[in-house]
Order: sequence, then C-alpha cells, then structure tokens
Amino acid sequence: MISYNVEKIGVVMNLKEKLKIDLKDAMRAKEIVKRDSIRAINTMIKQIEVDQRVELGDTEIIKLIQSGIKKREESIEQYKNASRDDLVQKEQEQIDIFKQYLPKQLSDSELEVIVKKIIEQTGASSMKDMGKVMKIAQEETAGCADGKRISSLVKKLL
Repeated sequence: MISYNVEKIGVVMNLKEKLKIDLKDAMRAKEIVKRDSIRAINTMIKQIEVDQRVELGDTEIIKLIQSGIKKREESIEQYKNASRDDLVQKEQEQIDIFKQYLPKQLSDSELEVIVKKIIEQTGASSMKDMGKVMKIAQEETAGCADGKRISSLVKKLL
C-alpha cells in the first residue's frame, strides 16, 4: 500500500483519504480546477466501486488515475485538431493535477536497470519473449512508469 505523509496532520494516510482532504482544501481555497479534477477522480473511483461492489485500494486507484490521464491526453489531441485551445488548456490543467496523485515516476535510467534485470531473470532473447518481460515489468513498476515507455524500452533491449 502506498502511504502519504501529511505534515499538517502528522499522520500516514491512503490515497482515498488524501483525495478527500485535498478536495476540502481546494474547496476552501476556491481552486476550481483542482476541485473539479479531484471530483473527477472520486467519480471514477465511485463508479468502479458501485458497479463491481468492491473497495478499491491505492494500486487500483493509481491505475484509474493513469487511465484518466490517458483519456485526457486523447481529448487534447482532438481539441488541438479542432483548434479549441481553451479546452486543451483545461484538459492539461486536469492532467497536471492528476499527476500529483501518482507515485514518483522512474527516470529512463532507473527503468532501464529494472528492465535489463527482468530480461536477465527470464532469459528473454527475442521479441517472442516480449509479453513475458512486459508482464513482469508492469507488475514491478506499477504506477511508476507508463506502459508505452516500458514497451519501447523492452523493444529496444530485445
């Protein structure tokens, strides 16, 4: 479980609790973009929890946030094609806030060390083994590296 230290309270909390506190703070500070972004994350969480009748943990929430970022990046492309710069900016602001709730991303060199270790462990030698390497790499770097980055690095190293 990923935990967050909150200085002003002095406790360790999970991602859901952090979102709840940050939402209240954003509302008090009248930070509309932050408030709306956190509400969007909470809506995604609630949707899954209600539909599947499960309680989501931090790892699942991180995956949801990553998919939310991906959707907004796709929207940005469409808005750019339609010359809607106002909407592009709004989506980018939401992406920036979403990223605040993701764990620290691995640098390219850190990611390369991990992937090389996995390739060595699995004995992968060709592109046929890419699926095996990708599966392990995504488990080990959960939330800390984008799948596209991992994929291109695996292709490069195999």
